[in-house]
Amino acid sequence: MDDKSPKLRRETVEHYLETIFYIAHEGEVVRPSRIAEWQGIGPPTVSTTLQRLERDGWITLAPDRSVSTTKKGEQLAATVVRHHRLLERWLTDTLGLDWASADEEAQRLAPGLTEQVADHLAAHLGDPSTCPHGNVIPGRPAPYGNLVSLADLAPGAHATVRRISEVTEHDAPEVLRQLEAFGLVPGIVVAIGESGEGLGAVAVRVGEGTVAVGLDVARLVWAEPA
Repeated sequence: MDDKSPKLRRETVEHYLETIFYIAHEGEVVRPSRIAEWQGIGPPTVSTTLQRLERDGWITLAPDRSVSTTKKGEQLAATVVRHHRLLERWLTDTLGLDWASADEEAQRLAPGLTEQVADHLAAHLGDPSTCPHGNVIPGRPAPYGNLVSLADLAPGAHATVRRISEVTEHDAPEVLRQLEAFGLVPGIVVAIGESGEGLGAVAVRVGEGTVAVGLDVARLVWAEPA
């Protein structure tokens, strides 16, 4: 890498750090291939950009090609994610947008949000701890304990839905709409029934009804056992 290559645009830096933050906080090892998949761009572009991010002190590239943020990279990533999640909360709670639409709009609005406005927005919203999907807003404590995915709860178990995986928000926005329609939202108490007769589904009782949730989706819904 030529050290004289131009510095990256701030928007690009923030976008990459936000992506790394989300992948890492889902428990995945962050690798260039996953970043390329997440952003929908070619691996060569990602590799070049990651080298520049390392040169500028935002990330560290390990010998096994895993990616981690430096202290200043983590701080900027947390700021970007905080802005996004506060905007999602405002768009859903105040303006009434559905989950998926709020996520899309927050992505557009977040780059223009200043820290001052973000602080005022947080105060206006009552300093929420999570985004609408239950993911913790950086700088706030998690309002729940250890979580288990719906796919890993035993039949007969009762639990409170606490968060929807960030992977769902990004990779499958249509799943967000499905979960919202099912009523599988943070704060709802559910009971687990028997698996769907070999169909790869979990029977989840929500209120007075029962819905069959595919195992791939159930793994992305995290709940706090009773």
